[in-house]
This record gives sequence, C-alpha cells and structure tokens, in this order.
Amino acid sequence: METTSIVVITIVSALALLLISIICFCLLMKKKAVRATDDIGDGEDIRRSESLLFDLLTLRAATDNFSDANKLGQGGFGSVYKGMLLNGQEVAVKRLARKSRQGVEELKNELVLVAKLQHRNLVKLLGCCVEEEERILVYEYVPNTSLNNFLFDPVKRLILNWDRRYKIISGIARGLLYLHEDSRLRIIHRDLKASNILLDGDMNPKISDFGLAKLFGVDQTQGNTNRIAGTYGYMAPEYAKHGKFSTRSDVFSFGVLVLEIVSGRKNSAFHDRGTNLVSHAWKLWNEGSTMRLVDQTLGEVHPVGEVLRCIHMGLLCVQEDATKRPTMSMVLLSFSSNSMTLPAPMQPAYFVAESSIRSGILETEPNLCAREWDESSGKPVPCSVNDVTISELEAR
Repeated sequence: METTSIVVITIVSALALLLISIICFCLLMKKKAVRATDDIGDGEDIRRSESLLFDLLTLRAATDNFSDANKLGQGGFGSVYKGMLLNGQEVAVKRLARKSRQGVEELKNELVLVAKLQHRNLVKLLGCCVEEEERILVYEYVPNTSLNNFLFDPVKRLILNWDRRYKIISGIARGLLYLHEDSRLRIIHRDLKASNILLDGDMNPKISDFGLAKLFGVDQTQGNTNRIAGTYGYMAPEYAKHGKFSTRSDVFSFGVLVLEIVSGRKNSAFHDRGTNLVSHAWKLWNEGSTMRLVDQTLGEVHPVGEVLRCIHMGLLCVQEDATKRPTMSMVLLSFSSNSMTLPAPMQPAYFVAESSIRSGILETEPNLCAREWDESSGKPVPCSVNDVTISELEAR
C-alpha cells in the first residue's frame, strides 16, 4: 500500500512539474511575441511591408534596365536612377552597391519603420526590392537634384540668394530635429553633406539617405576604404578617430554644411596644407573679419545679423568637444529668436593652431577678449568686468 502511494505521489508530482514547465514556456513565448510586436509593429505593419515591395521587373522597366541615360548620380551607398512607373509616377531608384547583411524579413520590418518617418524635410521612402541578390530602394523623385549641384556650380549658385540659403539651412535643421528627437525612431544620419540634401521644385531641402547605415550595415566611406560610414571632412572627430557617434556627430556635419552654404565653398576646397573651410572660418572669426567668409555672389543684399548668426552657429556646431555642441532644438531656437545670446565658440576640430590669429587683434585692441561677437558688425565686443556672459533663452 505504501509503495502504491509513493508511486501515485511521484506521478502526480511529475505531472505537476510538467504542467508548470509548459505554462512557463507558454508565458515566455507570449512575452517574446509581444516584444517582437512592439519592435516591428502589429499585423497592419506586416501587411504594409508587403505593400512596400516592388517587383524587380517593374523597376527594370521603369529605369530602362538601369540605363546610364537615367542615372541621376552615384554615392557611397550605390547608384540612383530616375524611373517612371506604369501609373506615370516619377520615382528615384537607388540600387545599393552591396548586398544587405540582413535577412529579407528583417529588412522589410526595418523598412516599415523608416517608411513611417514623414516630414517635409525628409525624402519619402516608397518601398524596396529584394530579388535576385538585389537590394533596391524606391524614393519619391525630387526634381532639382542635390544642393551639391547648385551650391558649388559657378552658374547655378546664382539661383541661391540669401533667402533661399537661409530657408535651406532652416529646413535641414528641422529635418535633423525630427530624426533626432521627434520621430518614432531616433536616427543618426552619419553622412550628412550637400550631396545628400535634395531640393524640390520650390527649392525646399529634403534630407536623403537617412537610416541607411542602420538598415544596411554599410561600413565604408565615400572613398570605399572599408572603414566607418561617412565622408571625411564632414565626420566629427570622435567618430572619425574612435567610431563613436551620437546626435552631436550629426550636429558637427550640420555645422560644416552651414559654413559651406554661407560661403559657397567646399570644406575641402583649400590648397594650403592643414587648412579647410572650418579652420578658415575660425581664423576670420578671430580676426574680426567674419563677413569675408560670405559668398561674394550674394552681393550686399542680405541681412548681416542673420548671416553672422548662421556663421556663429556653424562654428558652435563644429567644436571639438561634442558636449559643447548645441542640439538641433537649440539651433532652431537660435534661428527663431534674435534675443537669444549665443555662447562664444571654442576652437573647432581639425584646426591647425596659428598663434598669430589672436595675437594680432589683441595687440591692437587689448580691451577685446574675442569671446563674444557683435552680430551687427561682425567684430568682437569688450569683455565684461567679471568675464561672465549672461545668456537668455526666449522664444519669439
């Protein structure tokens, strides 16, 4: 009898343990399912991923089999072609240079998230194609190509008066703010430059190629050196040297871009060894001749205070210490509030020190500290008695 009881108790205990194990397993799987749903969206998202897929034959027909005649440009991520879908819609088709490291399903889920990013200053992603080892992205077509094609062209740059340049700077800032703070995803662009800013029919800027480094794991520079994503000259020092990136590394790139837009010169367009646009701007700032940086094609018809504020902000963005760089929300606040006092910029990254820069002006005007600038004149203002600057943040 005792033996029978022991057997029964053992069987019951084993069944109870098995039942508990089954329940725990089910709960664990349910938790994973919920987490996956949170990451990639609900059933509607999954259905939407299918609607984002383009047929390869359709894209071949739209681009005349990716003909050179339809080629719009080429960059580190691949070639871009103009296409015309059967319904008459014009599109830009980006054929990626290398196969994605992700699986097809993971890629589609990521694309669903990126396709949800809707902002007037971002190029809209329409879908993708993942057939026959191809990885192709389909975007809205933006007719005026890139800012690069206007800003650095001796004829086309004449179209870019100051009002248009200021609108482009502000639009880029709004697009970055959305990517960094306001979107469903926090996306760090990592390759912000003039050729990745497209211009629509009204010359409104649209940031392109956002999220590509995250989606496709590209680890190359523009020169295909198999290092980190980005373009030398636009990369923040902490990213170029150590691979560390954050929203502040995008801010650095934005600062370089602002200085290019104001000056009409490429950051690399200097033949002197160790000199680039950033160091040139810093030199003029310290000399008190900041307005010499401004593109001469703009003439004299532009608001000096607005121009100087852009240069000031550009120098703040390219400071070597990432923690000293402003956020994009601070950038936009400074553009909308003339009463906001900006801090003095520190020495930028990649700057080749020249002791004569400060000494010349300080020897002739020793009461100037060259740490605050009068934006109406482009010259330094006297230091305060206790060497303290008071900044007031006030929205207009």
